Amino acid sequence: MKLNPDTLPAQLRERLLPAYLISGDEPLLAGEAADALRAAARAVGFSEREVHFPERAADWDQVRGAARSLSLFAARRLIEIRLATARPGTAGNAALIELLGARDPDTLYLILTPRLDREAQSAEWVRAVEAQGAWVQVWPVDAARLPAWLRARARQLGLEASDAAFELLAARTEGNLLAAHQELMRLALLGAAEDGPGSGAQSAAAGGQVSAATVRSSVADSARFDVFQLGEAVLDGSAVRALRVLAGLRAEGTEATLALWALTRALHDVWNALASPPGAARGWQRRGAALERALKRAPRLDFGALTTRAARADRMIKGRLAGNAWDELTLLVAEMCAMPVPAAPPRTLAAVS
Repeated sequence: MKLNPDTLPAQLRERLLPAYLISGDEPLLAGEAADALRAAARAVGFSEREVHFPERAADWDQVRGAARSLSLFAARRLIEIRLATARPGTAGNAALIELLGARDPDTLYLILTPRLDREAQSAEWVRAVEAQGAWVQVWPVDAARLPAWLRARARQLGLEASDAAFELLAARTEGNLLAAHQELMRLALLGAAEDGPGSGAQSAAAGGQVSAATVRSSVADSARFDVFQLGEAVLDGSAVRALRVLAGLRAEGTEATLALWALTRALHDVWNALASPPGAARGWQRRGAALERALKRAPRLDFGALTTRAARADRMIKGRLAGNAWDELTLLVAEMCAMPVPAAPPRTLAAVS
């Protein structure tokens, strides 16, 4: 059975399965899903909890031993296995299949892992969990869904806010759900309500109306980005967002080489999609939708100029051309979003002697 953090609570109310796998790289949502399972387990008598961090083959023998041993107080147990990687290895794969096959009604398994890639998803132990229990896949909340996610969380906290406030809060916490949740809780506790236009005063009553001005003055920029978001943003054609993601990557100390890789990959995707037949698969759903929008913008793109700009950035990164690579990447992002920018100078004018 496959679940997600939204469908897990309903399934737990219906019945408790022998095993649960929670995978994903979003700590807040994965942690909340695990907490919900632990609470449901305690409610039906799983009063003991054991936590294991297996890394070596010998560690799996300890997990087996713990599962076979009787509880000190003959209580029902939750055995929690936290994997540092999505691949437990040959020993881990065999141990997990053995443990899941034992079908002990007094033992419940909770397995926590980072995101599982396509190869890891086909592992035997993952299929065993799906067959006997549930696999809860935790996905990041993307920029398009973040305002709605914030609105739902605010409603749970009894906090009201304007649409503009949610949009600004989303921009300042994108890619960092933990910070977003903490800011909502802080705003709810402070009551962050304005007394009137231009007053700037805030009341201490909880559940107050939060405006964009309140968010702007009280919420720090905690957004976190990765290079995949950069590629998606330029495909989508949102110049403001793409430039913000690029600036965020630069501020976080991301290597310029990785940013260039994401941009050239997006450029190659558009070029290859232009040559592919209509209706061909465009990759996974969200990136595929962004690529479709890029194809509509493609007639306005000068691929020769874009390639030249990318090559200039590459030479700057390698120290073979004078200039700042991040500035060149900024111009490349703008060009890929069909914004007018100054043409790149001839190569010979800026070459390092």
